[in-house]
Amino acid sequence: MIAINQLTVDFGGFRLFDDVSFLITDKDRIGLVGKNGAGKSTLLKIIASENEPSFGNVAAPKDVTIGYLPQHIKYSDTTSVREEAEKAFSRIVQLQKEIDNLTFEINSRNDYNSDDYLNIIDLLSEKSDQYNLLGGNNYLSDLETTLKGLGFKQSDLERPTSEFSGGWRMRIELAKILLRRPDLLLLDEPTNHLDIESIQWLEEYLKSYSGALVLISHDRAFLDNITDRTIEISMGKIYDYKASYSEFIELRKERREKQIASYKNQQKKIEETEAFIEKFRYKATKAVQVQSRIKQLDKMDRIEIDEFDTSSIKIKFPPAPHSGKITVKGSSISKSYPKVDVLDNIDFELERGEKVAFVGKNGEGKTTLARIILGEIEYSGTIELGHQVKIGYFAQNEADKLDNSLTVFETVDKVARGDIRTKIRDLLGAFLFSGETVDKKVSVLSGGERTRLAMVLLLLEPVNFLVMDEPTNHLDMRSKEILKEALLKFEGTVLLVSHDRDFLNSLADKVYEFSNKKVHQHIGGIYDFLEKKKLDSLKELEIAGQAKEKKSVEVAESNSFQNQKEDKQSSYEKRREINRKIKRTQKAVDSSEAKIEMLESRISELDAILSNPDEGDNYEELCIEYENTKKELTLEMERWEEYHIKLEEYESLLSL
Repeated sequence: MIAINQLTVDFGGFRLFDDVSFLITDKDRIGLVGKNGAGKSTLLKIIASENEPSFGNVAAPKDVTIGYLPQHIKYSDTTSVREEAEKAFSRIVQLQKEIDNLTFEINSRNDYNSDDYLNIIDLLSEKSDQYNLLGGNNYLSDLETTLKGLGFKQSDLERPTSEFSGGWRMRIELAKILLRRPDLLLLDEPTNHLDIESIQWLEEYLKSYSGALVLISHDRAFLDNITDRTIEISMGKIYDYKASYSEFIELRKERREKQIASYKNQQKKIEETEAFIEKFRYKATKAVQVQSRIKQLDKMDRIEIDEFDTSSIKIKFPPAPHSGKITVKGSSISKSYPKVDVLDNIDFELERGEKVAFVGKNGEGKTTLARIILGEIEYSGTIELGHQVKIGYFAQNEADKLDNSLTVFETVDKVARGDIRTKIRDLLGAFLFSGETVDKKVSVLSGGERTRLAMVLLLLEPVNFLVMDEPTNHLDMRSKEILKEALLKFEGTVLLVSHDRDFLNSLADKVYEFSNKKVHQHIGGIYDFLEKKKLDSLKELEIAGQAKEKKSVEVAESNSFQNQKEDKQSSYEKRREINRKIKRTQKAVDSSEAKIEMLESRISELDAILSNPDEGDNYEELCIEYENTKKELTLEMERWEEYHIKLEEYESLLSL
């Protein structure tokens, strides 16, 4: 479908990648991986025609559509969430207007046999086919399903987009791209602004997506669940494997081991051949053999070992100062904002050495409770920090709070105090800032580099309570693994707000689930938490919550009916009111059944007429009527079912 041909990119005197070629077919699920700064985002921009390569080209058929989600977007929209998302269906909306205009013109004419009239009929048929092919009958339903899957509530859809944070506006852009259903999706770190439930929804959506996908992500579980091909960019070259990310890691390891073994065998043979040549070079009796060996060396295809960037950050948290058994205790914690209650009467307690994960949908209070613990926002209730507890905090937007006007070195030097100032360059070197890179301005750093620099600031003084809000955003796979290893060795208490399941796995030993203004504690790791709730996926957490809410409503309704029973037994007026409701509802049922019978009869008539299209001059009008009648029948069936449910409820009251 799309061919990437001999791409070379020079960037500021540095060659980012050289002579890169590969093919994207129409069903590919590609994970594009590599270290921060390897050129993944640049390659995606070139495929999306956002950037131009230094050499080479991208070849694609003219009719191929591409949807591209970058890491960062500048927003200028001033519409509601729904209106902004509807921009994805601009072609459908335009077709609907054209169909309406053509239908009006047909209805206003009576020259049924003229060429002009027949041409209009043909055009209407063509536009209707396009409309149906693009999903015109279901696009509003698809819009709401996608927005809700990405975490928006029904009440959010009419709110202005300007009321939402950058992360939520990125979700709207993602929704628009998904709703357009392009032939090729290019997604650059789409999970950075999603919560766990939305990530799971997106996983399920992409698994069944009919087009091709190229995905940049540092979420191992997300990659493994979606991709079946992995392309790694390393040291300016690409390595293409028909495998998911975890399989790729093993295959790459095996490939390198085989290369090393083959290289050693070849080097041994070369040494033996060269020794033979040197030994018998001047002996006439061995001249033929020597020349033969020389030709062998010249023709030999020399084995090269793939070069990989093995540099990695080195994180070691300073020893945690001793503290009391209880790190932090919260009692009756509540927090409200002008338009919404976030936390309601929460109690919790973290002990020294525990590693705890906060999980749940965005907006359920995870970051809010973390900031309450830090004393950054007002609340009701009581927070008690344990004896000699010292907190280190990595905020979700920590990297964005860095001063762009400072250099890397100046950023750390401004904060460092005491003896650590003599070791700033060593500390920066451990986070891959060395040589001239320490003099780079913060403004030119990549997302991963900014996150690493923010992490350096966290290590400037010893703490015994680490609070980290989404620390893995923008970190590459290896850096996340090293951070995880460092946290496992950290002897203090760790509180993690994270949506990265692979990162949390085996790290967090207790999970706090945030939902409906409450916090529920689960002992064990993230996957233990899922197993105990008998969930196959984190998306079902949301479904289970909805089921629980529905059950509560049913219990409440049942209790309501029970109360009505008791009341009617002591009140003749209430019994009479129930009888009136039964009669009104029965009339509604009868009326609905009559309408259903009429609609079904009309559909049968239209079926018979439309089976002989040549017999009528108003074929297109009948097609439209047929579709509208079927829709009306579906709606009426739903009304009939609602009436029946109500009727059964009222009748059950009289039988009690």
